[in-house]
Amino acid sequence: MISDGLEDYADAVTSPWGEQLQAFEAKAREELPYPQMISGPVVGRLLETLVFLARPRLVLELGTYAGTSALMMAGALPEGGRIVTCEISDEHAAFAQAGIDASPHADRIEIRRGPGLEAIASIGEPIDFCFIDADKEGYVGYYEAVVPKLSEHGLIAADNTLRGGRVLEGDVMDEFNRHVAADPRTVQVLLTVRDGVTLIRRS
Repeated sequence: MISDGLEDYADAVTSPWGEQLQAFEAKAREELPYPQMISGPVVGRLLETLVFLARPRLVLELGTYAGTSALMMAGALPEGGRIVTCEISDEHAAFAQAGIDASPHADRIEIRRGPGLEAIASIGEPIDFCFIDADKEGYVGYYEAVVPKLSEHGLIAADNTLRGGRVLEGDVMDEFNRHVAADPRTVQVLLTVRDGVTLIRRS
């Protein structure tokens, strides 16, 4: 984990979000109960860049929360690309939907309410990019459900894979990290960005 000073520095020299999204993020931090769960500027720009490079037709997000990460990714989608984002909390889904509806990307983002595994099971087309940022105990299950549906050049980005350093103490995210590392079907790299972002592709 890097120091708070370096975190602030990274935020300061990362391209800021647009004014509308900045205002929406501020509203989310004020009104939602867990502001630390909001994807901030650095992770948001990382996701946007990955989508820009991957040019996915289908993005799956597990864990919508405020909707800021979905909005960042939507801004980089190629023509015809779309995002399915899954949220189990009606309160969070309603908040995110309002922000999405007020954005220029409302026609490209679909929120599905309910368990993430049910949403994955309902998808019948290849997943080009998947962002996992939901309940940490469910990460192994989400990973196992998504990998068979990844497109040839599909990519998974899993957030919070350092878990504030608790992975060194046998945290549930250590179980996920070691599960992925032992899987011969995939290749992964854990980036020490914010709270850890692991990128996973087919081997």
